[in-house]
Amino acid sequence: MDVSARIEAVYAQIVHRNPGESEFHQAAREVLPALAPVLGAHPEYVDARIVERLCEPERQLAFRVPWVDDDGEVQVNRGFRVEFSSALGPYKGGLRFHPSVNLGIVKFLGFEQIFKNALTGLAIGGGKGGADFDPKGRSDGEVMRFCQSFMTELHRHLGEHTDVPAGDIGVGAREIGYLFGQYKRLTNRFEAGVLTGKPVGWGGSHARTEATGYGTVHFAQEMLRTRKKDFDGLTVVVSGSGNVALYAIDKVHALGGRVVACSDSSGHVVDPDGIDVTLLKEIKEVRRGRIDAYATAKPGAVFSGRGSVFEVPCEVVLPCATQNELTEQCAITLVKNGVLAVAEGANMPCTPAAIEIFREADVLFGPGKAANAGGVATSALEMQQNASRERWTFAQTEARLAAVMTEVHTLCRTTADRYGCSPDDYALGANAAGFVRVAEAMAAQGIV
Repeated sequence: MDVSARIEAVYAQIVHRNPGESEFHQAAREVLPALAPVLGAHPEYVDARIVERLCEPERQLAFRVPWVDDDGEVQVNRGFRVEFSSALGPYKGGLRFHPSVNLGIVKFLGFEQIFKNALTGLAIGGGKGGADFDPKGRSDGEVMRFCQSFMTELHRHLGEHTDVPAGDIGVGAREIGYLFGQYKRLTNRFEAGVLTGKPVGWGGSHARTEATGYGTVHFAQEMLRTRKKDFDGLTVVVSGSGNVALYAIDKVHALGGRVVACSDSSGHVVDPDGIDVTLLKEIKEVRRGRIDAYATAKPGAVFSGRGSVFEVPCEVVLPCATQNELTEQCAITLVKNGVLAVAEGANMPCTPAAIEIFREADVLFGPGKAANAGGVATSALEMQQNASRERWTFAQTEARLAAVMTEVHTLCRTTADRYGCSPDDYALGANAAGFVRVAEAMAAQGIV
């Protein structure tokens, strides 16, 4: 059996059946070659067409979302939910509200989610959703009416044992609240486990807000320890200034590192003294302002609307904004400036060419499906608390999160080694380990 030829045939089929969905193509291209040693060792997965089945979502939903703005004008958006794999548990993955959202992006995110969720070892499948709605600049009333319309269609496909969404870009506690309220109204059930990322006061979990950023830093810390280093005294750059970035910065500082730069879509700010997280949270979460306001408020900080945050010299990079933000040229610059490790806090923020640059330079690289698994892991912990009607303390939940991220790190290294690769090949280890867990369940459940 020529495994490489089989993989190329599967990829060609993906491109043919999903035209124009470049992000989904990219995600598949990144995953499939890493499965070659697994398929070589398990020909039964080839015979059962596990890869072909895994690359085809179990269900794809696209629907109209009509709503009325504050001026009384009717607006129409498009909503999506891709339920990719339920082999390990109910579909689990966030909702993204952003103008860039289309079916291809949702499928790329859902495909990544399969492996990420499997790596956690928790009973959750993979899915993703969202809409091309932009909550920025909208009133609370407009956001509420949009969320209610969105959930009116989506609710019939959800359930704590079927599909459990969470937040993502553009979907925070406000949006989760409106979505949950409409779900409860439509179903006449307080089904707390149907949405995660809820406020702590009515079914949410402590540490959920912090989980993705904290988890990314935990994973990066484990990578650094393989080189007998840690964050103490290191200079760090974080892209983005949303939820993931904010709490990544917070955790880096708690571990003794110094984050000197962060960004948003308008540019980036450099603060040699270390980013003031309290000030940044006030600007982004309270004022909902742009990053240049940080430089205005903080003496010594400088804002730039040109270039890239990845041009700032550092030893660790945590890209926490969006897909394909860290390009080949950015990677070349980072390597030239002496970067030691890169851990993806966002989904697929590094381009394939950038990843290859890091690999050639022996830079530690933690792919998003492993490094940012802390968010969905804590969502699964929230589901556990909802099911048992319990609420864990912040310390209990963060301890569970840290343990999960350590286990994910160990699993990536041992799996890469098992299939004849360097333990430092976290990309292969993450893809292979996640795939094996899903493939074993699919094989056991028959051709479904």
